[in-house]
Amino acid sequence: MVRSAVRWAATHGAMRLAIRARARQGNADAEILFDPAVREDPYEHYERLRTDQPFTAGAFARVSVHHAVCTEVLRDHEHFGQIGGNRTEGLPPVLQRALRLAGPRPSIGPIDPPSMLAVDQPEHTRYRRLVSRAFSARAVAHLRERTGQIAAELLDDLEREAGHGRPVDLVARYASLLPVTVISEMLGVPVSMRRQFLAWGDGATPSLDMGLPWSTHRSVERNLGELDAWFRGHLRRLRQHPGEDLLSTLVTSADDDGSELTEQELVATAALVFGAGFETTVNLIGNGAGLLFAHPGQRRLLAEDPSLWPNAVDEVLRLESPVQRTGRRAMRDTTVAGVPVAQGDLVLLVLAAANRDPRVFPDPHVFDVTRPNARDHVAFSSGIHFCLGAALARMEGEVALRALFERFPDLAPAGTGHRRGTIILRGYESLPVTLGRPVPASAPPAEASTGSG
Repeated sequence: MVRSAVRWAATHGAMRLAIRARARQGNADAEILFDPAVREDPYEHYERLRTDQPFTAGAFARVSVHHAVCTEVLRDHEHFGQIGGNRTEGLPPVLQRALRLAGPRPSIGPIDPPSMLAVDQPEHTRYRRLVSRAFSARAVAHLRERTGQIAAELLDDLEREAGHGRPVDLVARYASLLPVTVISEMLGVPVSMRRQFLAWGDGATPSLDMGLPWSTHRSVERNLGELDAWFRGHLRRLRQHPGEDLLSTLVTSADDDGSELTEQELVATAALVFGAGFETTVNLIGNGAGLLFAHPGQRRLLAEDPSLWPNAVDEVLRLESPVQRTGRRAMRDTTVAGVPVAQGDLVLLVLAAANRDPRVFPDPHVFDVTRPNARDHVAFSSGIHFCLGAALARMEGEVALRALFERFPDLAPAGTGHRRGTIILRGYESLPVTLGRPVPASAPPAEASTGSG
């Protein structure tokens, strides 16, 4: 407890004080980071950061909301690297000493090395190569039929639960269960534990954010610790009794040079691939439903022309990006859009604002499922860290949303949805709905759409 308190005070606690001070001074970025009410609809504040300059002053680093700048930084792996375990770089010496005394967190988090999110080449290339085959476009295409079956089963359950017009929570009963079931089957993780995994995921997700309250920090450490312990045990079981799944492959295979992943590397890779395999897709499905509720005209277009569904998913990703921001640190002196960036400088990239850049997307705040360049968004990042599961997320989003709205054409909100309180990830914590009259199961399905990833 003492070590945890020291880690919190030297990182989140100190940062929280700094963010609060800057928010009181009117810094738009700090207001987003500090005020949950602002995060309910942050896009007006993002626009306050949009100037003619490539960067503007953020809460504690330079920030960009420009599509071109974000793309340039994300693709420049020679000059920019992951923040990773260096998020405390630049802290006052007294805080750095305190952190050294407290030691690292005993469990591995998604932004702690050796997580793929926290390392650069050559480690990143090595980890990614080991798991990328399972997420290729061909592999995802083979998963489409099974994903449709899972969606149908969940919608059957939803219909039974919502008998006699009772409202149901679309996030808890559908948007979360579909992707966690798919990724569990892919990785050889017990599907029977999916609700426990969702609970661990919800509890650990704030670890991506900065300036956490003490209570949230403690909850994050507890959930990460429990997830870490479970994966270590599961990987030991797979060594003794491997299956045909991805995790079994990881624990039994060697890299090109004959080396195997260490215990820490295995746990970090397994936990990251598993968590990333459903967390952001839950948000994609929920955000998509919310946008279609708010735009009945777009919903009609999809009903009339189901071939628009793949593009609609990219438009959801553009307009309501599940991952709102990311960061990079300059590994050497460079320039971005003519602006000098010194070695060690932190650059924060607001992906959600870049996806509403008027220089790239005409009428950027309009939801348009026919938008010709919807796929030009950076919701999946760019460069060598482009989301490994992008094709999977697109496919799941399309299958889940299309099945939902075709099965229940009268689906409607049953009250106000509640957003998650996280900063980096944006989605619904709950979204109550009424189903209306379902389409009979014997009704002929619409022609399958193509181009999902």
